[in-house]
Amino acid sequence: MLPVAIAVAPNGGRKVKVDHPAVPLTPAELAVVAAHCRDAGAAMIHAHVRNPDGSHLLDAAAYTDAIAAIRSAVGNQLVIQITSEALGKYTPAQQRAVIQAVKPEAASMALRELVPDASEETAFSDLLGWMKRERVVPQIILYDVQDAARLADLQKRGAVPFDRIPVLFVLGRYTAGQTSSPNDLLPFLAPDAPSFAHWSLCAFGAQEIACVTAGALLGGHIRVGFENNEWLPDGSRAKGNQDLVAAARAAIEAVGLKAATADDLRAATAL
Repeated sequence: MLPVAIAVAPNGGRKVKVDHPAVPLTPAELAVVAAHCRDAGAAMIHAHVRNPDGSHLLDAAAYTDAIAAIRSAVGNQLVIQITSEALGKYTPAQQRAVIQAVKPEAASMALRELVPDASEETAFSDLLGWMKRERVVPQIILYDVQDAARLADLQKRGAVPFDRIPVLFVLGRYTAGQTSSPNDLLPFLAPDAPSFAHWSLCAFGAQEIACVTAGALLGGHIRVGFENNEWLPDGSRAKGNQDLVAAARAAIEAVGLKAATADDLRAATAL
């Protein structure tokens, strides 16, 4: 089987220091976490940036600073993926603009945020065309099978200029007390569900490692980190994001799989 890429989502757009003191908020903190997670087995970091007060931010200069800090710490040993997540603050146009202004190595985009209705389909397709030309690797976030069906329909109509567009299946929602289960993955992989050649998953709560291990065994790649979860399989609270990466790596290696390097991931998602 091919190596499994472990991505770390160390901060998200919601958690701050009162939620966990090791949530990285600044470029310097992201750089330190990136190095620790690389050493633990991560191939990619999914990074959010924040305002000085800790609130969610989409800003090209802030992303440029964060990327530079992470690169200074890990070189090319991690794929750096930015997010266009709106969190109810940003329009589709603002989300597209930050991706184009930063021109990162990779960017994640929630389909339901970028294409809330048919009026945004052309702009979304144009963005994907730009990303393909500029070699910015997309990852489309899918929250349920209906999102997957919408993306498959856009592909069928020629609005997605990628044969193998990477997607992320989210098992659950950003709600208090959310705990995902490995069973939550099954609707995405049902025989009548759309099929995607390169897929990853993330999960919430104490069964995060169980969920991602199941996904890896079924052919997917995995994402862990404080954005979605702080708990280790033994019920203890992770001291840092690297603990979750290490737990994911140990789990997949225990079932005979191998953790991918950043270059493995780049080869698998080459445009």
